Amino acid sequence: EVRLVESGGGLVQPGGSLTLSCAASGFSFGSYDMSWVRQAPGKGPEWVATITSGGTTNYADSVADRFTISRDNANNTAYLQMNSLNPEDTAVYYCNADQGIVGGFDYWGQGTQVTVSS
Repeated sequence: EVRLVESGGGLVQPGGSLTLSCAASGFSFGSYDMSWVRQAPGKGPEWVATITSGGTTNYADSVADRFTISRDNANNTAYLQMNSLNPEDTAVYYCNADQGIVGGFDYWGQGTQVTVSS
């Protein structure tokens, strides 16, 4: 059974930090590109960051200087370190695993809520 389980969300004050984790199982984690996508209340999904199977990272402009995506292939886990959080970062954060090939598999986690508020 394929599973992606996000954790680490919560309530944080503006300027604070959080680290999200995405624990994967049931597929060949090291062969998949891993991404974080968020959805704020009343808005559509927004891509946040991707780390490829080869370790290349890409970020949305809105988070590029504040967030860091990483992966631990030995433990089948992806991370999103978030610094200097602001209220606009409030959203449900979803983990995505993409095989990266035409017709390949694409998996999603259930999401973890991040709320930035004083």
